[in-house]
Amino acid sequence: MNHRHKSSKSGRRVDWNDPDLQSLLSKTEHWKLDNRAGHVTQDVQIHIGWGMGADKPAVLVWERDKTMVLETAFEMPIGEHVRVDRLLDDGMRSVWGVVADGREGRREGDREHGVRVYWVHVR
Repeated sequence: MNHRHKSSKSGRRVDWNDPDLQSLLSKTEHWKLDNRAGHVTQDVQIHIGWGMGADKPAVLVWERDKTMVLETAFEMPIGEHVRVDRLLDDGMRSVWGVVADGREGRREGDREHGVRVYWVHVR
C-alpha cells in the first residue's frame, strides 16, 4: 500500500520588498563574519603534491573534524594533494589532505600582505 503524507511545511512566500524586512536586512549589509577568531593559530609547513618538493610556511587558523583552514602567502591549486606538518608537544605530526577551496583573504591587511585562505579536507 502506498500512503503519501502531506508535508506539514507550508510554502510561505516572502515579500522581499516589505519595508520592515528591508530595514532589518540593511542593518546586516556591512557585517563581516569570520569564524577564525576563536581558534589559536599555529605555524605549519605545507608540502604541495606527492613529491618531496620544498616545504612552504603557512598558518593553521581553524580546524575541526577533517577540515583545516590555512592562511598562505602563495597560491595552491584546488584539488591538489598537500601534506601539512606541524609541531606538537610530542614531536612532528603530518597529515595528508586535498585543497577543497581557496580565495584571497578578506581581513584588513590581507590584500596588502598577499594572504590567501584555503580549506583542506584531511584524508
